[in-house]
Order: sequence, then C-alpha cells, then structure tokens
Amino acid sequence: MSILSRPSGSAQDSFYPEVSSVSPSADRQQIPDRALLRALPKTDLHVHLDGSLRTSTVRELSARHSLPFAFANDDDVRAVCQVSEKCESLEDYLKVFDITLQLMQHREDITRIAFELAEDAHRENVRYMEVRYSPMLHTVRGLSLDEIVAAVQLGLAAARRRYGIVTGQIICGIRHISPESSVELAELAVRWKGRGVVAFDLAGAEKDFPAKDHLKAFYHVLNHNLPVTIHAGEAFGPESIHQAIHHCGANRIGHGTHLAEDPALMQWVNDRRIPVEMCLASNIQTCAIREWQDHPIRRFLEEGLRVTLNTDNRLVSGTTVTRELELAVDHYDLTTPQLTKIVLDGFKSAFLPQAEKAKMVNRVLDEFVALGVTPAGLVSRRWRVA
Repeated sequence: MSILSRPSGSAQDSFYPEVSSVSPSADRQQIPDRALLRALPKTDLHVHLDGSLRTSTVRELSARHSLPFAFANDDDVRAVCQVSEKCESLEDYLKVFDITLQLMQHREDITRIAFELAEDAHRENVRYMEVRYSPMLHTVRGLSLDEIVAAVQLGLAAARRRYGIVTGQIICGIRHISPESSVELAELAVRWKGRGVVAFDLAGAEKDFPAKDHLKAFYHVLNHNLPVTIHAGEAFGPESIHQAIHHCGANRIGHGTHLAEDPALMQWVNDRRIPVEMCLASNIQTCAIREWQDHPIRRFLEEGLRVTLNTDNRLVSGTTVTRELELAVDHYDLTTPQLTKIVLDGFKSAFLPQAEKAKMVNRVLDEFVALGVTPAGLVSRRWRVA
C-alpha cells in the first residue's frame, strides 16, 4: 500500500484509539507504570526531521545512493548515528547530522522520512507533532526550498490520512550560518503558513551566534502572525533566553535548561505561560546538563512553569516520547498527576488555532478519564486551554 493512498475508514475514527485495554487503578494516581506511559495520548513539539530517521531507512538509503557507510545491520547504524549518554558538547552531538543530511537530498526520500517519523510517533500514541528542520540543508542536489517543504508536507499529510496524526512544520533558521539565510527561510515559512507550516525557529550553535543577529527574520514572521519558538538556554546561559523572548518575540523556548539561573526571567516566563520544550535524553547527551540531578525540570514543575517533554532527535538520542516520560519517572520520581500535567501542557502549547486546540484538549481529557488519571493542578473540566 502506497503511503500516499487513503486508508479505509476515516482519520477521525483512528485519531483517538480505544484505551479500554488499560484498566484504571488507584495506584496509578501516584506511581505511573510503563503501560500507562505507553497508553497516554502525547505530543512531540520539538523533534528534528533530520535527527529522526529509522535505522532501516539509513541503511537502505546509504546503499541506494552509494554513500561511504558500511551499515550491515541496525546495530551498525546505531553505532555511528546514535550518540552515547555523554558527548563532548552540543557541537559534537551535531556531527551525526553530517551523515543523515546526505540521505535527505532527494524529494522522495524526504517524503518517506517525514511519513515514517509520523508513523513511528503514531505508534506510541503521539496525537500531535511539530516537525522542525532547515530546508536550506537539503538543497545540495538542486531541490528548491519550496520543493523541500512540499516534500515534507506530502509525507506528513499521507500519515494524517492513514493514521489521523495531526502535524505541523517548523522552519528553522541556523544561528551560525547567516542572518540573510534566516530571512530567506522566514519568507519561506510565511509563504507556507496555512499550508503546513505553523512556526519559525532558530537553531544551531548558541555561543558567539546571538539570536538578535537574526532580528530581520523574526520581524518578518511576527509581522505575518506566524508563531516563533527558539532554541535558547541549551548551550548558553539565560541571556540567550532573554534575547529569544525580549528581542525576538519567542512564544516558546526550546530546551531552556539554563532558565533557572535567572529567577526573575524564570518568573517572567512563568507569568506569561511561555512553554519550555524539554528533551531529557538530549539535554544530558549534549552536556546542556552535566548530571541527571542537575536538570531543572523538577524545579520548573514546582514553580508552576509550563513544561513539555519531547524527543529532539529520535535516532540520534535513541529515544521516544514514551522514553522521555520514563526518564522523568526514573530520575525525578514524577508522579502520575505530574506526568499527566506535562502531557496536557503539550497539547495546550501546540501552535494550533485556539478552537482546534480546545477540541483536542477536550478529547485528551476524555481519554484521561478513561485511563483513570487526573492531571496535577487541573481546576476545571472545561475546555479552557490558557
């Protein structure tokens, strides 16, 4: 069956699968078990397309395009494309992308990888996903920026038809390339607004490449009412987050692991309900945090910040959203209400129109009831999503 064919039955029927196989129990109100973590509806708001290929696809495309990699099996791929628990730095972590990007220079391969990412997400009950990437990194073989966005959208749309998973694209400028390229990508994002693109991002090395150098790009997207999320406070201090919010108009913060170092800024973020996109596995792999106990997620939750958990790079970090939830339980003893609140905040933080988001949140709350869980801090059963 082609990935572009329409399945029998409607997407609406498959969007929220049955959850009755997981029996509610009182103890899961405090201690989440693995079955519950798998069953929970989820989001993935921070996932890079070029860091989330399947190992089997890496093997196949490497052979097809005669690339100089001898991948005999999936373990060979993981040995090269999946980092260990600790890299030397974020820059060291990013070296894997020199390999994956070589496999993403043909239109049909980009479409396939986008579809497979959405399919893999669907299989762990991710209902909403925002896929980010920088189209200018996929132009080596002559594809135009618009052709690349169209190829990604073709794959994501096919996954939605087959599985019902709702997705959006986030176009990334790159800090360490040039502000001029970011403007071109901002213009691209605006062209595709309403046709799959839901936001603009700035990624790449933080140190020595401040976000304020890319103000013209942010001015363009904000003046066309396109949301902004920015990688900030991952490999640099809270000054980077300050710039992202106060200079560039960020609606969400990617990673933000250094936010707690500036209590006043953290309060600002909290008061304005600016979501923080946390990625536990990659945060320790890139040395954004040195040890598990150093991660600020527990403090953020205690302070009441809007925290979301995401994969960042499924292949490179060897993770899934379910795995990220497991890490939160294993390392921070988070309870079922806390984990469920994080999941709910993922849906509330989606770059979706308010009415569409409200309907999605209501459906998720119905699933929570069926699973026998209640998010921490939930005041009302209404569809309020603020």
